Amino acid sequence: MQFITGKHIARRTFLRGMGATVALPLLDSMLPAANPWAARKLAEGKTRLLAIEVVHGAAGSVEWGAKQFLWEPEKTGRDFELAAQSALTPLEEWRRYMTIVSNTDVRMAEAFTGPEIGGDHFRSSATFLTQAHPKQTQSSDLYVGTSLDQMFAERFGQETPLPSMQLCIEDLDQAGGCTYNYSCAYTDSISWASPSEPLPMIRDPRTAFDLLFGAGGTPEERQARRRENASILDWIVGEVAYLRRELGATDRRRMDQYLDNVREIERRIQMVEAQNSSGEQRELPEAPAGVPDSFTEHMQMMFDLQVLALQSDMTRVFSFKTGRDASNRIYPESGTDSPFHPTSHHGNNEETILDFNTINRFYVGLLPYLLEKLHNSQDGDSSLLDQTMIIYGSPMGDPNIHNHRRCPLLLLGGANGQLAGNMHLKAPDGTPMANVFLNVMHKLGFDEMSSFGDSTGEFNVPSSVLTAVEEASQSR
Repeated sequence: MQFITGKHIARRTFLRGMGATVALPLLDSMLPAANPWAARKLAEGKTRLLAIEVVHGAAGSVEWGAKQFLWEPEKTGRDFELAAQSALTPLEEWRRYMTIVSNTDVRMAEAFTGPEIGGDHFRSSATFLTQAHPKQTQSSDLYVGTSLDQMFAERFGQETPLPSMQLCIEDLDQAGGCTYNYSCAYTDSISWASPSEPLPMIRDPRTAFDLLFGAGGTPEERQARRRENASILDWIVGEVAYLRRELGATDRRRMDQYLDNVREIERRIQMVEAQNSSGEQRELPEAPAGVPDSFTEHMQMMFDLQVLALQSDMTRVFSFKTGRDASNRIYPESGTDSPFHPTSHHGNNEETILDFNTINRFYVGLLPYLLEKLHNSQDGDSSLLDQTMIIYGSPMGDPNIHNHRRCPLLLLGGANGQLAGNMHLKAPDGTPMANVFLNVMHKLGFDEMSSFGDSTGEFNVPSSVLTAVEEASQSR
């Protein structure tokens, strides 16, 4: 194994063996000491992008819920306070990494013609990251727009082994047509490589793990390893031992911790597969063996896989679809046993709105797990959280009437100084969410972009380099 070059290790170093390919996180040994400029360039933070969609809007987008401040705070700027019942209270400890952008609309998800009325559930997801209006069709002549995550992947993701990855939680393997004459492709993906090319999303953590770590060169090799309950790390033990002798103490600890995390997520996948293959009754009988019945466990496993991928620079772009429109799933961990879709159609009943808000808060409450993992992952001189932009939002507002006004939207992370955090920004009435996304694209390096989706201008989100006066002016 000859990957030591000169006095440093190549950044794109892989440990290989028997079909396994494990990329390494950034180590000090990868920074060439003899060339300080090159070292700074290599350690220079590359912005990562995570786009997370939730469906059915939020209780705080309902007229009554907005008056109770169930999503957006009452005050704007930095002095905002979250109401006791706000769905965002789980993020209170992370507010310095949180920018709330309220009162934006996703009108491209609305019905444009009579036959489109009622089909909001089957347009919304395709609209979220494209901010474009889907063509009503059940045939192959799909058309909506190119999603912002794929624009970013096309320009900045080509130097990583995987330009992007698309993950999901619910069953999206529904070919053909959905209702209201819309193709299920519009409902099943939030990532569009072109206006007519939706990208498939991975639901099974095992599939994502094998894609990231090349776990077995053939299906037969993968099956053999699983029967033996072996680890991919067993296949690279010799290369790990060789490399450890070449590393300093800090790098050894960092590599060992990273490999421990790889083994831990692999072990958890194996346990889920064993449980789901035992013959015991499942809550999700249609799901692959690698998919946990627990929503929380599934979300955390997917978050862990994203963090490992960002640490090893296997990809810098993720889109993550956390639900499917019209799902009747129940979340026992949430504190309510009300099914999702019926509860979202609250009928303006205040008790039901609060029940839906409980589900919203449960979803948001899973984000600190991701934020902490990113915060504890160093990449050069800063954490992955400082280098990452996370978009978290929904293309729907009030689900009871399928409207797309006052849609929930958060920006999380530091994005290498492009997000100031600790701020609530309220857009003027009628502002398209696309105006925010146009500013996001500028922050991500698309300086030449003059419009995005149905944008009517740019809604500026302050960066950490703005002065206090500039930040105050943006919050008014």
